[in-house]
Parts: sequence; structure tokens; C-alpha cells
Amino acid sequence: MIEKFDICITPFQLMRTIHLYLPQHYYECDERYPVMYMYDGHNLFNDEDATYGKSWGLKEFLDDYGKDFIIVGIECNHKGRERLNEFCPYELSGTHLGDIQGKGKELMDWVVHELKPFIDQHYRTIPFRECTGIGGSSMGGLMALYTIIQYNQYFSKAACLSSSISICQYQLKDELKKTQMSPDTRVYLSHGKRETYGQKHLESVQQLLSYFYSEFTKRGIACCINITSGKHNEASWEKENQIYMDFLWRT
Repeated sequence: MIEKFDICITPFQLMRTIHLYLPQHYYECDERYPVMYMYDGHNLFNDEDATYGKSWGLKEFLDDYGKDFIIVGIECNHKGRERLNEFCPYELSGTHLGDIQGKGKELMDWVVHELKPFIDQHYRTIPFRECTGIGGSSMGGLMALYTIIQYNQYFSKAACLSSSISICQYQLKDELKKTQMSPDTRVYLSHGKRETYGQKHLESVQQLLSYFYSEFTKRGIACCINITSGKHNEASWEKENQIYMDFLWRT
């Protein structure tokens, strides 16, 4: 089932909608559940809520998955370029997406210090790091990768689909070099062949993903790269639901 509620993101003093998935029998038992925090929550469950009229279909998938979760979907800021600003942890200039203010660290500090405690207090979660994951696509995928590196004491699993990491790859690489991560971390990385601009672009994406794969596996972290046939859209990411969930939670 899907519930929605509005909450204040205190560092921005803005109200934001949370799209919450609860297992079908949540209110009929007292079981506790692992949690995935995911970006662009409006695009996860219902086509009518999705920006382009197509969601990830996560509700239908999870209803039949056989393992129960709570999914906390954080809706993005739809005003102007604020999604880019909030979903990037670094201030950037001159990127192919233009200048970015970089409010992602403030957003994630709020998630771990305010949103997560709120969810753990009001819902039957398993609050421990081992049962907490993060996920997203595009800029949300970038934030998921940043989060699993920078906030590894809170999250043990990350689904990073079609991540826009090239715009700040050097900052992320520096972040990884100076950060300790637990070897029980699992990271899923993917990209679609039909979202690149030719073979050279695809090769550069693969090279970048391979860098993070290598750095993670050196630390004993389980990492998976999945080069799909998909495009940069929700219909393609829906096809990965089974793959990333199995890798993060069943292997």
C-alpha cells in the first residue's frame, strides 16, 4: 500500500511529499521491515504521480516479490533547477547541465538526522544499518552513490541506476579515497546503452563505472555493474527492479 505525507526539509524550510510503500499486510501484524530510502519518490509507484506519466512500477513488483520492505520515496523539488541543486552534493560550474549549487549534503544530513529517525519512530522498521538501503536514478543515482560512500555508517546497500556521476566524478573519487567503508556494503551500478551518445560515450561510462567497481572490490565490497539495453527513463528502470533488489538483498 502507498501512503503519502508532507514533511519539512528543515535546512531548506520547504515542505516535501514523502511517498511511502508499506507491505500489504503491514497493519495486520507486528512484523518489522528493512527500509530503502529512494529519490524521486513520485516516480516510483504510481503512473499518475510520475513526472512523465510512467513510474518504476515498484508497488506491483514489491507486492509479489516475496520479501517485504518499507520504501521511503522522497519527492524532488520541482521548482526550476532545484532538483539538480538538491540532488548534487557539490557546487559545480560549467557542466553540461549548467551551474549547480550543490545542496545534496544538506539534504542527506536531513535524511539521516531527521527523516530516518522520524520513519523509525513512526513505522515498524528494522533501524540498523544492515537493513537500510538507498537508491535512485539519474541525479538520484548520483546521490545514492554519494550517500553509500559518505554516509556508510547509516546505509549498507545502494542501487545507483543511470547515475549522473560524470559531472562530479573527480569529487566523488576524492570522497572515496578519504572515506572508510564497511566491507559488508553492496553497490549496484547500471547504465543503458540507449541513453549514451554513441560508442565512445558508452565506453567512457563503462570506464567510470569500472573505476568505482575496482575501488569497491579492493575494499571487499560487493559491487555489480549492469550495462542494460535501456534508455534514460522510468520504463527502463522498471525492468531493473528484480535485478538490483536481488543483488542487494538476496545474494
